Amino acid sequence: MTKIDFTDRVAIITGAGGGLGRAYALALAERGAKVVVNDLGGDVHGEGGTASAAQLVVDEITAAGGQAMVDGSDITDEAAVQKMVSTAIDTWGSIDILINNAGILRDKSFAKMGTDDFRKVVEVHLMGSVNCTKAVWPHMAEAGYGRILMTTSTSGIYGNFGQANYAAAKSGLVGLMNVLAIEGAKKNIKVNSIAPTAATRMTEDLLPQQVLDIMGPETIAPGALFMVSEDAPTKTILGAGAGVFAVSQMVETRGVYLPEGARTPEVVAERWAEISDVNDTTPLESAFEQTSKYAALAARELGLHLES
Repeated sequence: MTKIDFTDRVAIITGAGGGLGRAYALALAERGAKVVVNDLGGDVHGEGGTASAAQLVVDEITAAGGQAMVDGSDITDEAAVQKMVSTAIDTWGSIDILINNAGILRDKSFAKMGTDDFRKVVEVHLMGSVNCTKAVWPHMAEAGYGRILMTTSTSGIYGNFGQANYAAAKSGLVGLMNVLAIEGAKKNIKVNSIAPTAATRMTEDLLPQQVLDIMGPETIAPGALFMVSEDAPTKTILGAGAGVFAVSQMVETRGVYLPEGARTPEVVAERWAEISDVNDTTPLESAFEQTSKYAALAARELGLHLES
């Protein structure tokens, strides 16, 4: 088994002052990475700010013989993010890894949620990740190497009551990953997502202590490190928690062609069991692949020959 090593790699981890981000930072540093520990230092709702938590993580890393620096940038501030990236490059020469981990919660049912709270959560999770990714992208493209990990959530994949804002942002990150994995392929930039479930300050009030005891952030870190390693996959969602790892995929049923005279809502309803049959599903690599699939299915039913 080849040891996964990050010697001389430079990593930026947002929201690394505690919880998952701290676990990622410590684990990467232990394997040789130089780590930018970014954390605004606010509370779980995004209020306040102090660099003390991030400094403690840096102190842990340096005490163990590693290299790390504190960054207290607000990831929703594009200029501050650009400065964070420039400082890391000026200090260490490159940016090889970005883990977009920072986030906040402002949970309420959709009916009771104000649009300000909706917008703020989307701004931090989705646009914060966009800002950080945009800042590192040209450097990774020029170097011909990059590993980016988005933090999605089962709330975004499957839904969760009271988290419409959070789920919308997390689902948006999957879409962002899908496109960037395609666009980054020629430059050896691999883009993945992790859907973690862990005992952190964002979940401590939601889960019983017995469950929290087996779901520490350290149980997720090995999966995150693999997803930003040299031999990582790309365009992949890794679920992780309590030492369990699984891949989530969006798949599509085989599809049913309806001839022109039968394209009515009633026929769709009549054939719904066939249309929604998940026994023969396939993942699609891009939006155009779906277009090609539908065109080929329709052409076959119509007796047409499509040139490849």
